[in-house]
Amino acid sequence: MSNKIVWIKADDGAWDSRKDIITTGMESGVDHILVNADDVQKVKELGNVKVAAFSNKEVEGADVIVVGKGGEGDGTKPLPPDYAGSLDITNALNLKEKGFKVAAYVVIHNKDYETFAAEMGSICDYLITIGTDWQIIPLENLIAGLQKKDVKLISGVKDPEEARIAFETMEHGTDGVLLDTDDFSQIKKTVNVVENASSQSLQLETAVVTKVESVGMGDRVCVDTCNLMVRGEGMLVGSQANGMFLVNSESDDSPYVASRPFRVNAGAVHAYVRVGDKTRYLSELKSGDEVTIVNASGVQRQGVVGRVKIERRPLMLVEADLNGKIIKNVLQNAETIKLVTKEKEPISVAELKPGDEILVYSEDVGRHFGMMIEETIIEQ
Repeated sequence: MSNKIVWIKADDGAWDSRKDIITTGMESGVDHILVNADDVQKVKELGNVKVAAFSNKEVEGADVIVVGKGGEGDGTKPLPPDYAGSLDITNALNLKEKGFKVAAYVVIHNKDYETFAAEMGSICDYLITIGTDWQIIPLENLIAGLQKKDVKLISGVKDPEEARIAFETMEHGTDGVLLDTDDFSQIKKTVNVVENASSQSLQLETAVVTKVESVGMGDRVCVDTCNLMVRGEGMLVGSQANGMFLVNSESDDSPYVASRPFRVNAGAVHAYVRVGDKTRYLSELKSGDEVTIVNASGVQRQGVVGRVKIERRPLMLVEADLNGKIIKNVLQNAETIKLVTKEKEPISVAELKPGDEILVYSEDVGRHFGMMIEETIIEQ
């Protein structure tokens, strides 16, 4: 699951009007606020948010220093031939040597500025490009040219539609967008575009249950998130990293307890849970950790762990056949613990029986410390 980012540009105009834009951005969950160096502390006083500052030198409190405004990047100063003696490049290198995160700000006036942007992108942590009367072709060229560089490409946009185009360019799209707007309504809409662009679907498959049996007492993990889930939505959990069951959230009411749509009673302490493109042990999760929420169509979104409860409970082993491969999971033996059928309906483990068809996720790779590796690993 790729993580796209959104920055808000708030460096022009009176502070009171910019303050409202900044506050709206913070409430909407943007990643960085971009302001002038003199405003960094003002933004920090508004809340806990990362701040990027336009400057050619170090700025106290800034998380990222952005070079290029009032320089060669925005065209205020001319580009030197072959960029020899470029002040923006010199300033960026000096800041990097001092250990600062650095972004380059480049307005793409013509092909020379596109080439200059690629040069800056090869030395900076972030590259912010602002299109003029042409935008898609430079973006395509920069995405292709910088794909092997350790830089995040951010495209300047005015509205959610421009953000969508930036994320769809060359399939991979940009890593983020810099939104420049005075319209408060555009901020939340752009953040929604970013969240949708970050969501990648997994191909869930149907497995046939072959065994359901009690295995006695053990420690199970209950994951309470800071997110509300709906019917058919939960987490991918399994005893094997290459075969995971979709465990439904406790989003349904039952005769026994009220619904807890923030909770996934996920499985035993040894089990793997899918987090992004990696796996973690359920027993490792703690408050504040990222976790991946998946629905019955395979669409993923990011969640946050609020708390983890590990308690001793009666456990049940569930085995299923996926095209000749047996995959397993150990879950709490209780009516409220549910898997998801191929019809995308929750089914309680108390009702589960051999022959039932459930949704699972499988990948033909091994895992080492949660990362995919091309290696033969047998887990039984």
